[in-house]
Amino acid sequence: MVVNVRVHPRGVVPIPTFADQTFTDPARIRNFCIIAHIDHGKSTLADRMLQLTGVVEERQMRAQYLDRMDIERERGITIKAQNVRLPWQLDGDDYVVHLIDTPGHVDFTYEVSRALEACEGAVLLVDAAQGIEAQTLANLYLAMENDLTIIPVLNKIDLPAADPERYAAELAHIVGCEPEDVLRVSGKTGVGVSELLDEVIRKVPAPVGNADAPARAMIFDSVYDTYRGVVTYVRVVDGKIVPREKIQMMSTGATHELLEVGIVSPEPKATQGLGVGEVGYLITGVKDVRQSKVGDTVTSARNGASEALTGYREPRPMVYSGLYPMDGSDYPVLREALEKLQLNDAALTYEPETSVALGFGFRCGFLGLLHMEITRERLEREFNLDLISTAPNVVYRVVMEDGSEHIVTNPSDWPEGKTRHIYEPIVKTTVIAPSEFIGAIMELCQSRRGELGGMDYLSETRVELRYTLPMAEIIFDFFDSLKSRTRGYASLDYEEAGEQEADLVKVDILLQGEAVDAFSAIVHRDAAYAYGNKMALKLRELIPRQQFEVPIQAAIGSKIIARENIRAIRKDVLAKCYGGDISRKRKLLEKQKEGKKRMKTIGRVEVPQEAFVAALSTDAAGDKPKGK
Repeated sequence: MVVNVRVHPRGVVPIPTFADQTFTDPARIRNFCIIAHIDHGKSTLADRMLQLTGVVEERQMRAQYLDRMDIERERGITIKAQNVRLPWQLDGDDYVVHLIDTPGHVDFTYEVSRALEACEGAVLLVDAAQGIEAQTLANLYLAMENDLTIIPVLNKIDLPAADPERYAAELAHIVGCEPEDVLRVSGKTGVGVSELLDEVIRKVPAPVGNADAPARAMIFDSVYDTYRGVVTYVRVVDGKIVPREKIQMMSTGATHELLEVGIVSPEPKATQGLGVGEVGYLITGVKDVRQSKVGDTVTSARNGASEALTGYREPRPMVYSGLYPMDGSDYPVLREALEKLQLNDAALTYEPETSVALGFGFRCGFLGLLHMEITRERLEREFNLDLISTAPNVVYRVVMEDGSEHIVTNPSDWPEGKTRHIYEPIVKTTVIAPSEFIGAIMELCQSRRGELGGMDYLSETRVELRYTLPMAEIIFDFFDSLKSRTRGYASLDYEEAGEQEADLVKVDILLQGEAVDAFSAIVHRDAAYAYGNKMALKLRELIPRQQFEVPIQAAIGSKIIARENIRAIRKDVLAKCYGGDISRKRKLLEKQKEGKKRMKTIGRVEVPQEAFVAALSTDAAGDKPKGK
């Protein structure tokens, strides 16, 4: 065992690094994660813990140390949950603490749910200047469902606007403890962080498992490394995993030899193995990304376990969008990129599709609009691709008059014929905001076909509103509208809640009488006219003028609901006439008119790629967190 001596808040004490220790006694292990809303200081608190435990030297320290991606740093948000192993000492005893820093945005809830499965405790972090927000509650309920020990903590107590007493009472009321039991820390200055780690050691139970049983480890994350292949992150439940032994993936039955077993502290370090309750990584050298499935159980190939661990529930995509390469020859590159990205992001689903206008691409399923935006940006940056994404839409279930059912993820799949019932997905939303904005929030939700499910006052000034809303109504600009109506004070969380019957129609956009599949959309009948008008006006500005007049029409079936015309480019055929008889000018104009008429019957309207990109641009869509 390597021992470092460094200055600690309590004096000079030796802190073990555990890098060379083979197996740690499970009674000395504590596994916990930090859960909170966006911008409540999870990553900053994790930074202070890394410094306090001495695993990162001062000269190597940087803000958001555990956030590895450039996008995370630029936007100030955590996208991937990151685990790290820390040493700590309490009452003269050495302990190992496994910390998982989780994302805060609703679109990455699946990352949080997987992190919770690998822990016995959770630090519930609340901003002392903002109080409890919607995603805080959602993550708290997730942790409670997993029977985790909850440690309530108020962060940012150093801010001038902090009101610890008020929000401690609010937090105690929800968690079910006394206000004085709520810890007060500052991730920025480090105040109270050592006391928080002490509390984690005291309150979070040690992991339970059978060290002599056949090895069983749960895969909770994985990543693709260009040089080393698939790196799999596991939490060992039973037995032990050591290098050079053969392991088996229980869902696929595939066997591999372990080349390396190690821990993350905070950089990967090879060890002699992982025991009960330990969190670490495995490298098998496998390059096939399908061999390592999140939620799978790893066991020994010889005398392995017979029963797999309970995996994670499969994530259900909430939003679908088509991703197409700008250059058709990049299609194989996009397919390989999606395969590698899916390994790192288990919530991403995709299947091939073709579009008359855009060529070959993939229909991808996302957990929300931010998830979609981040995925597209990662594909473009990490794999050097130029992509077009079609307008996002949700999944509909259509029952026809003859009783047949169709699942529609793309407007071009909308069935022909008479429909009997159309079902759309609905979500239960929770909005937390100051009570002065109740009227504005209610007005917004009712304009989006929402139904009020209940309202509770968390304190005299803060209220929680629960609405049931159609998913299609909140994926575009609902979040932005909510923020602007509440001066940025409201927070939003949502979860799927089944489906409901709705009066939906497919709006086609016709160019010279021909439908362009990329511009089609499924909307509520009441919003169909507005959508048709908006798209017709947008395309009139984007499509360049032709030699003949081009009508742009929006239609529901055979009924035209909106129309705009792109005027023809006219050549001045009278330029060479310097006076003379009027009949000569009329003859030239009639000849031009006939030519235009003939051109209109045989001419095709070519929609430039830029017009598609601009018309289908999702940059205006909402659900982006402002700042961190």
